[in-house]
Amino acid sequence: MRILIAYDGSECANTSIDGLQRAGLPARDVEALVVSVGEVWLPPPSPDELPNDVPVHAPGLKQARERAARIIEVAQRLAESGSERVQRLFAHWKVDHDARNGSPPFEILNCAREWQPELIVVGWHGHTAVGRFVLGSVSQKVLTEASCSVRIGRATAGSGTSGERIIVGVDGSPGALAAVEAVARRQWTQGSELRIVVADDVMRGNPIWLLVPPIKEFVEEVRTEERSQAEHVAIEAVKELRAQLEDKSITLSSVVDSGDPKQILVRHAEEFGADCIFTGATGFSNRFERFVLGSVSAAVAARAHCSVEVVRKQQ
Repeated sequence: MRILIAYDGSECANTSIDGLQRAGLPARDVEALVVSVGEVWLPPPSPDELPNDVPVHAPGLKQARERAARIIEVAQRLAESGSERVQRLFAHWKVDHDARNGSPPFEILNCAREWQPELIVVGWHGHTAVGRFVLGSVSQKVLTEASCSVRIGRATAGSGTSGERIIVGVDGSPGALAAVEAVARRQWTQGSELRIVVADDVMRGNPIWLLVPPIKEFVEEVRTEERSQAEHVAIEAVKELRAQLEDKSITLSSVVDSGDPKQILVRHAEEFGADCIFTGATGFSNRFERFVLGSVSAAVAARAHCSVEVVRKQQ
């Protein structure tokens, strides 16, 4: 397994690394690359690139070069520090680091395209002299444009050897199935609890139209059908997860709740004391199956108080 970890030295970046201890990741056979980006948007030109009428040692150019060199040096030190932190937590992983300069989201995505990780890890937010991994800017761009799974790391609810508590948002789509499969492949601590959550985003009608008996009957029929479908999706997801899990002692449960999936997943994660929410990156577009990146997945990643993994199947 290959994991790319974006690191800017902030407390949130450290928290996202520490949270990997409760992510069910393998203890061995993992390659991790810690990447720090020095935010140097327009590096000063080299002497060979200067026009003939511009002195090589012009004061402004010298200061710009020195500043760029300092930023890149800080990025290098941060990347080394981040990789050391990862190595301390995962002694049997192969951990390397890389320092780049430029726009943080573009450089992280470029590195991912070159290195082809299965998972990118970014912090919830943070800002330093070398970069800003802030959801809504860097994290948001990485989340929406990466071609692999992305984990938005936050502090975990549990600690020590206590079992993990994981919410899996399911809507019957291929994306949701990929999330179930990703959870099943992880190596969870004995005593962990995994909960399937299906949000039955029921059809709503105008209260005035609902006074008309035929319309009211139609709406109620649709609601009953969607509820039945949601319960079937939950049952099938639990069966699929149970069939794939190696540790059969892990507790599985499911819940079907009516409402907006963005709110349902976040609320159940809080009530459950979840360490992480897993969702698929894509879903279908009807009323029931709306786990679409840019809406549900992105909103959950922004609002949740725990870590969130948005799962993509690599092509």
